[in-house]
Amino acid sequence: MTELSETTQRALAAIDEDATERVLSELIRIPSISGSPEEAAAQRWFEGRMRDAGLETDLWEIPMAETLAHPDFPGSEVTRDRALGLVGAWGDEEGPTLVLNGHIDVVPPGDLAQWSGGDAFSGAVHHGGVYGRGACDMKGGLVANLAAIAAVRRAGIRLRGRVLLESVVGEEDGGLGTFATLQRGYRGDAAIIPEPTEQAIIPACAGALTFRLRMRGRSTHASVRTEGVSALEKFWGVWRSLDELEKRRNAKPDAMFERFPLPYPLSIGTLHAGNWPSSVPDDLVAEGRIGVALGERVEETRAELERAVLAARARDPWLSEHPVDVEWFGGQFASGFIPRDHSLVGLVSDAHASLNDGALPDVHGAPYGSDLRLMVGLGGIPTLHYGPGHVRHAHAPNEHVPLRALHGVVRTLVASIVRFCGHD
Repeated sequence: MTELSETTQRALAAIDEDATERVLSELIRIPSISGSPEEAAAQRWFEGRMRDAGLETDLWEIPMAETLAHPDFPGSEVTRDRALGLVGAWGDEEGPTLVLNGHIDVVPPGDLAQWSGGDAFSGAVHHGGVYGRGACDMKGGLVANLAAIAAVRRAGIRLRGRVLLESVVGEEDGGLGTFATLQRGYRGDAAIIPEPTEQAIIPACAGALTFRLRMRGRSTHASVRTEGVSALEKFWGVWRSLDELEKRRNAKPDAMFERFPLPYPLSIGTLHAGNWPSSVPDDLVAEGRIGVALGERVEETRAELERAVLAARARDPWLSEHPVDVEWFGGQFASGFIPRDHSLVGLVSDAHASLNDGALPDVHGAPYGSDLRLMVGLGGIPTLHYGPGHVRHAHAPNEHVPLRALHGVVRTLVASIVRFCGHD
């Protein structure tokens, strides 16, 4: 464990925790749901906070037609007419560049009756946390990025290297913002994305692909249902085949994922069949997601699912004559990783330990897709996750981020910036 330098201690002393909480609360109150006009409104507001902190900013209109048509575009699940990219920069170019990336878009709040007080965007600070949709996933991490850079600058430290703060849209539904930021030419020597990890280091993320199955049956009156063919009943054979596939794919996971009972889940999220209660359903549409194993190519994952569907077809004469159609749509998240022994992992781990009485953070993989795979795979930027909050609170009612974790991450980011970028 490296002792904290005098420069780092000076930067830590310059952290403004009250401002961190205030900025986070105000950002949560902007309901920047993926694909909504508030995504752009939140970007414009956050640019103002970047400028307040002394960063040079680049706020640009993402060329949607060109971006969506790019052969490497990672897909999306919502429709956007426009989107804004935002990057703030500070420091010098004599040394290495550290990217701090975070997404400003959030998922819909769901049933408001499940939220205390019925307000999903309150930004309230109480019970040791900041509450509201996006507090955990991941406006807390995004604001922590800003607070850390502001503290280093406020302390009067001259970095040899440079820090880029990237605020991106569209992470929740595919990765539009990070993809567009890479296309604009922004690169760094390393990157930290403060997704909610409970201050564990995540150098590896599984992927996730969304798919759609279309099946046909033969309709008839429900009183003589045996004279028809229910598409819903035929789906049962397909579901069993997919269940067997999930078991096979999770039998021997990578060591980074041993803590998870299902590192690469396969699930059906929506299912619609038939059009009348008294008719045998003659059509069915099921949509779901399949996890991409670490290091597995997306094409291999798709082929495995399609083979499982074919296996169900081979066991059922009706399906042999009326094959299931498989479509791939929406966000297509490949897996992504850097080695567990990468120097970036060591740097952040050491920074964390130096601020936590020598206690090292956990290091493990995550069973969800993220923008990490774009930073590593398309940008060639070594990237890891390290952030406040637990993923179980993401996308959930009463989403929140603990204040202690929020401020702890800011401190680790401060130490990481000073050590990685160097200073005079």
